[in-house]
Amino acid sequence: MGSLESSNQNSLQFLSVNSFGAVMGLLGLSFAWRLSHHLFGTSSLISELIGFLGILIFVLLCIMYTIKLVKYPKVVLSEFSNPIAGNFFGAVTVAILLLSAFISSYSQILGQSLWIIGTCLTLLLSYFLVSRLFKAKQDLLHAVPAMLIPVVATLNVPVTSVIMPFAWVHELNMFCFAIGGISALIFITIIIARLIHHEPMAAAMAPSLLILIAPFEVGFLAYVDTTHSVDLVASILFYFGLFLLMVLFPKASHKSIPFGTAWWALSFPMAALSSASLKYALLVSSGPLKVLSALILILVTFFIAVILIRTIRYLISGKLLRG
Repeated sequence: MGSLESSNQNSLQFLSVNSFGAVMGLLGLSFAWRLSHHLFGTSSLISELIGFLGILIFVLLCIMYTIKLVKYPKVVLSEFSNPIAGNFFGAVTVAILLLSAFISSYSQILGQSLWIIGTCLTLLLSYFLVSRLFKAKQDLLHAVPAMLIPVVATLNVPVTSVIMPFAWVHELNMFCFAIGGISALIFITIIIARLIHHEPMAAAMAPSLLILIAPFEVGFLAYVDTTHSVDLVASILFYFGLFLLMVLFPKASHKSIPFGTAWWALSFPMAALSSASLKYALLVSSGPLKVLSALILILVTFFIAVILIRTIRYLISGKLLRG
């Protein structure tokens, strides 16, 4: 028994921070089903159950990662300092922001507190990671889609700020929107240049290709929540993100890609696309858009369910946390 417990504890050193992508994906899917409730009249219970599952996984991951931090601080520091893996710490701040929006339905004070914490951590992390780029010459091979996660985090600030009643929130939203929007344009240009002109990424990182659609769809949500309308800019953001999904999805979800926590990188961008399509259909009230949004929601729900089931199977078998 002692040997088994020791083995379980040692396996925690292989718990990657990108595991928090599961929380992003589940909470993002929860919000998509919440919009579906308003658009199609689907049961609100679906959204709530998915959301509470996301909260449960967030709590479990926080406990396990805290144990990892205490037992293996050098491993965590190495992960944070890594020019690629360090970007995935943005998944934690996105998870907190999404958590704040979900919990606010039950407790406004708790939701607002979490939003403030998530916003502060998001801005600090974005400042640190962007500043790090200017400190030394960068290897272009480190320009991968994961670079966009902290950017997406800043765009999530205005998306989740609807729970905040303070007048100063608008200007803070504009600040975060500016950081996320301009940084996304710069980083996407660099990342696509690297993907086209240099060696392909490792096969295990292929699912992260879908992160490229996140700035467009989260940007759409932030823009629409700020302007309260769908105009030309919003349409361009939405449809280009949809086009990127069609181009990248076959490459990001090929059956030859080894399964691991990196597969959760598929979940949040697709959930954001689903939320964007549902919000678009709600505001424009177009029949074809309603059909499209329903199809996307079904597709996203199916793939997240498949990833969740595979994750549970790999965790039980011991394959998930293996060096």
